[in-house]
Amino acid sequence: MRPSSKASSTLAVVSVSVFLGACDPRAEAVEEPAQVASPGSELMAQQSPQVQRPTFSGKLGPRRDPSEASGRWPFYWTRAIYSGYGRRGWGRGGWATDFPKGDLQFLIVLKRLVRLDAYDWENAISLADPQLRRFPVIYMVEPGYMDMSNAEVAGLRGYLDAGGFLIVDDFWGQRQWNQFEYNIRRVYPDKAIVDVTLDHPIYSAYYDIDQVMQVPAINNAVYGYTSECGPCEPQVKGIYDDEGRLMVIINHNTDLGDAWEWAENPRYPLKYSTYAYEMGANMIVYAMSH
Repeated sequence: MRPSSKASSTLAVVSVSVFLGACDPRAEAVEEPAQVASPGSELMAQQSPQVQRPTFSGKLGPRRDPSEASGRWPFYWTRAIYSGYGRRGWGRGGWATDFPKGDLQFLIVLKRLVRLDAYDWENAISLADPQLRRFPVIYMVEPGYMDMSNAEVAGLRGYLDAGGFLIVDDFWGQRQWNQFEYNIRRVYPDKAIVDVTLDHPIYSAYYDIDQVMQVPAINNAVYGYTSECGPCEPQVKGIYDDEGRLMVIINHNTDLGDAWEWAENPRYPLKYSTYAYEMGANMIVYAMSH
């Protein structure tokens, strides 16, 4: 049974309450004056992994614990690492925006909403990594600062041709669109980029979504505005394979990831975090069932 709009709102409230007062459960506690615990902090601690996870990195970026064989978990929320210059110049790049906090919090709520048996940790992987095909869904952030290498272009094309699904998020305005389009055209020069209208089944894959919302970054949301590109409208576009399968969904002029990252903040508007989590759940359910 698909959750009703009332159930959706209730679940979103639960999501936010889970996060209120939450902090990194692996961080060392700092002694402070006595405070009243925020609602949801105990539940967040129960839901989060209770052990220190070793960090591994290499020339392709951070990796999963090598002692954990791929495929141990049915689902890994996987972030795409790509070459680019980022907002602060060359280096870590735009791919790491909201990482890893946004990914970890999205996983906690997603597992509660969709009852998904998923890996608890962040999972970032280079588009050039041969292991990319082990993960059916990948998430790409801030492609308006992307400058893919030839190896990354080939890796992404091979991934999508093999049945993978790409979620694109958090880029704004015409200039960033042009940069993204230049890069995705290197992957598929001839495939059309089209609007994904509200009659598409992705909007009803799990929750019923009847409008596309412009989800703001928290620094904008607290002042009551949503756009980062003037009077621009949110867009959901896509790319289909030769069989008519939606294989790339593009969320432009919006920032779902910031809503996932800051849903616990009481200043972040509930309507945006609700939409972002519902859209996130729909995209994953659709991708895993098509």
